[in-house]
Amino acid sequence: MAEFDLTDDSVVVVIGSGAGGGTLSNELAQRGIKVVCLEAGKRLKPNDIVNDEAVMSERLTWFDRRKGTGIANAQFPVWTCKTVGGTTMHWTASCPRMQAHEFRAKSTYGMIDNTNLVDWPLEPLEIAPYYERAEYKMGVTGTHGIERLPGNNNYKVLEAGARALGYQQIDTNNVAINSRPRDGRPSCLQLGFCTSGCVVQAKWSTLYTEIRSAEATKYFELRPESMAVRINHTGQGRVNSVDYRDASGQIHTQKARLVCVAGNAVETTRLLLNSHSPEFPNGLANSSDQVGRNYMRHFALPIIGLMPGPVNMHRGTHQAGIIKDERHHDPNRGFSGGFLFLTVPFTPEIIGKIVLRDKWGDELAQIMSRYDHMAAMLVHGEDLPQATNRITLHPSEKDENGLPVPLIHYQDHPNTQRMKNYARDKGVAIYRALGAHQVFAPEDVFPATHNMGVARIGRNPADSVCNPWGQTHDVANLFISDGSLLPTVGCENPTLTIVALILRQADYIDQLLKKGVL
Repeated sequence: MAEFDLTDDSVVVVIGSGAGGGTLSNELAQRGIKVVCLEAGKRLKPNDIVNDEAVMSERLTWFDRRKGTGIANAQFPVWTCKTVGGTTMHWTASCPRMQAHEFRAKSTYGMIDNTNLVDWPLEPLEIAPYYERAEYKMGVTGTHGIERLPGNNNYKVLEAGARALGYQQIDTNNVAINSRPRDGRPSCLQLGFCTSGCVVQAKWSTLYTEIRSAEATKYFELRPESMAVRINHTGQGRVNSVDYRDASGQIHTQKARLVCVAGNAVETTRLLLNSHSPEFPNGLANSSDQVGRNYMRHFALPIIGLMPGPVNMHRGTHQAGIIKDERHHDPNRGFSGGFLFLTVPFTPEIIGKIVLRDKWGDELAQIMSRYDHMAAMLVHGEDLPQATNRITLHPSEKDENGLPVPLIHYQDHPNTQRMKNYARDKGVAIYRALGAHQVFAPEDVFPATHNMGVARIGRNPADSVCNPWGQTHDVANLFISDGSLLPTVGCENPTLTIVALILRQADYIDQLLKKGVL
């Protein structure tokens, strides 16, 4: 791995090492472009990653203080990771593509009150080749001739119940988990600890893939435990350096040719807003007042069925099971957009503390005594952009890093609530069709994990933050490189779309650098 001087103003500074930042760093380094990647979290060593969800939650999770309002959890509104690899260390690796109509949400759904709906500024055909590249890079099963993973018992229950209801689009999902050895990493062993970092490294995570590849070049330097706190700019409105805090709390300033922000939606917003100046009084790249707005997160409904026989849902890949029949747009259902059913195993701790937190004493004990009989799914659906769902900074409170505490406000749109009600009834019916003794389907109880919007792409600088390549309208050498770019989100897990957008962005940056524009 290379080492670059703080005064080297020829480097590209990438902030964040997850799906966006890790991928972009590697793509640029492979092209011979010097990259300094600032990551707020620690770099875990192989023996730091263990098959223990409680232990890994402590090692992966971003616990710095944040506040939520609306229906967002007041003390823990989002669940992201603070570690090299970012949230790709925790994700389930589910990789469905967005559908063509979801790129045309405004045209497809029409005007919906109290939304900020737009169409994407690029056609589905424009992103299709980047989806292809992303799927191949990540080793997504069911694509490029890559064999799908087998279905575990949790999947078999989901499939049987779904077919009893007449659903037909059911399979073991497109997941970025090796079904056969690939890319120097082994195949999945079906251990059931996908969200604990994947100790065998079968799951695509940038720590195991993009970071290693970038380090094999002489053009990449990773700086873990380096929390970006401010982006600086010249009097001509071009960014020229990043201030960051190291593990000891000391502030350093890294000079930069250009800066790419990939901190996940909350930290990307905070960094831009905290980088205000006389030239940018409302925050960097925020002349449109859209930075932090249009925050979207997908709803996430857990449904658990106590089945007549043992299931042992915890054995096997987490989301190697999907029903896609309801992801289309059909206003006759009473809402716009669609949703997915996905298998997911919940640990006893999560069931007791989060999913069934209204159960106590003997009732909870009796339910948990039948843990081996549980089948479980997660339902998530399209979330429409609302200008009032936004991330801002607390006017006075500071967090552990001396930065303003992020305030995440989120409220369901009526369309979301109607979709939830419909989806919940269908999910319950799947387990009832197989004779479930009890079915639990609580409200949307989890902190957000799919954090999107807040710096969306568009052609009009008045209603977007970035152009179609993620280059900010206000600052030519400042890019946004994560899920903040998505102007609408469909119902699909977002990581594949993020990686596809970043591969496209890397090509664009490379072209501009070669032309001497940046």
